[in-house]
Amino acid sequence: MRALIDQGVDKVFGYPGGQIMPVYDSLYDYSDKIQHYLARHEQGAIHAAEGFARASGKTGVVIATSGPGAMNLITGLNDALMDSTPVVAITGQVPSTLLGKDAFQESDVVSVTLPVTKWSILVRTPEEIAPAVAKAFYIANSGRPGPVVIDIAKDAQVGMAEYRHSSCNFIRSYDPKPEIDESAIQAAADMLNAAERPMILSGHGVTIAGAGSELIELAEKADIPVACTMLGLSSIPTAHPLNKGMLGMHGNLGPNINTNKADVILAVGMRFDDRVTGDTGKYAPGAKIIHIDIDSSEFDKTVGSDLHIHADAKEALGRIAALVNQTKHEAWVESFARHEKVETERVKKQELFPDNEDGKMHMGEVVNKVSEAFGHDAVLVTDVGQNQMFSVRYFSFSSPRSCISSGGLGTMGFGLPASIGAKIAVPERDVVLFVGDGGLQMTIEELGMIMEYNVGVKIILLNNNYLGNVRQWQELFFNSRYSATPMKNPDFVALANAYGIAGENVEHRDALGEAIERMKAHKGVYLLNVNIEEMGMIFPMTPGGHGVDEILLNSTEYYKPV
Repeated sequence: MRALIDQGVDKVFGYPGGQIMPVYDSLYDYSDKIQHYLARHEQGAIHAAEGFARASGKTGVVIATSGPGAMNLITGLNDALMDSTPVVAITGQVPSTLLGKDAFQESDVVSVTLPVTKWSILVRTPEEIAPAVAKAFYIANSGRPGPVVIDIAKDAQVGMAEYRHSSCNFIRSYDPKPEIDESAIQAAADMLNAAERPMILSGHGVTIAGAGSELIELAEKADIPVACTMLGLSSIPTAHPLNKGMLGMHGNLGPNINTNKADVILAVGMRFDDRVTGDTGKYAPGAKIIHIDIDSSEFDKTVGSDLHIHADAKEALGRIAALVNQTKHEAWVESFARHEKVETERVKKQELFPDNEDGKMHMGEVVNKVSEAFGHDAVLVTDVGQNQMFSVRYFSFSSPRSCISSGGLGTMGFGLPASIGAKIAVPERDVVLFVGDGGLQMTIEELGMIMEYNVGVKIILLNNNYLGNVRQWQELFFNSRYSATPMKNPDFVALANAYGIAGENVEHRDALGEAIERMKAHKGVYLLNVNIEEMGMIFPMTPGGHGVDEILLNSTEYYKPV
């Protein structure tokens, strides 16, 4: 507990058990300094720690017992690794004398977690605890952030040792903040100055580095349009004139089409995920690519770069901004508007302002109205699936650290516990969760954590009685054979009420606006169960294996830009 307090920890998430009981016993004595949030499942605890970390920039902490408790953290550890989220997981382990003997609730935690963490360690003696904690926090939230596991044997927990404050700011062979190559900075500026059609791709790393102001400074000075990965969406305000929207499979037409028309691409803090690039053989064929990343292993891993800069995004962008020319690319910037107009006419109008007489609601219109009701300045948390794609397309952002979603791993069930952690991290901000009926039921037990700690999340359940994203793929690519995707759902509002959570059902468009206002005005948590059209589809869409500019506007028609 003292080692955690020395790291500035005052909030942890977890679930007790036999082999971690001595830690929880000590936690009892430090309850005035460390608030513990009891999850209802270890997976919920680690997703809450992720949400806390993503909203605050601090390191999330989760505590679990040995065996099944530790194993239930694996999905969250993998999720945190892929989305560069700093989390320290503290797990109990059987006494060191019983290691390898299949003792009750023994698992080889270090071996299991090594592939999904930045670092894992087994602590066998009490003297190792404080140094291990200091090292874990240094590794978790330096360089490219990620998860770390400290597995503590039972005898180390109950043993006696003199406490000595331990700090860590150096590990041999670990270089979390590389020295910038000034010649590479100058080369990047020269490439951008010579470009006629430059483009910036802003990834999650821009948010992690707190580099939003440097990104905007560079974009404005050199008049460069910016497109964002899903997790990079709040790195620049949605309303900024140079923000051209989202990249990727369900991204906006302009950024995806113009990726293949750009002559210089500056990619910052992003890893060229397959959902962003599509067929890499057809990706950005005419562009020279500059790649800035804190993690050198990302260079040339998926897409080859002409210049890579191994650096902190904030520092690199600031230095490049100082060297680029004040210029204008009016025709190039305007070219995005032509694609935006088509997307508005062919996709957005039908989604945001549907004219169907039955009054059945579309996901997009619900997201848009909620965003408007909260002044486009709430923290958006999503689950995974159609609810996720509609949310990131139609929610607007004004502040950084406002888009929290499971990106790389695509973890259904992430949304509810992550929203709890986010609200605990930033209680002064509105936190809005969009979740589907499938994902909600994967971690619905965490309504208990909301109930116990009165966490004021606004939950919008986009309920279509299907596993909607899988159903869409079945319709498009599997001859509408809806195998195991229809769902018979419970009364979600009654379930919420059983946890003492207020809520209501919204069946018709005419009732939506007033229901959103009631949710917003309600003090504390509120569940809005919005019954959505069952067979809704999310477009535009670049099918898997296609080029990034091969985009479906609907189920049968590919976009043919003039």
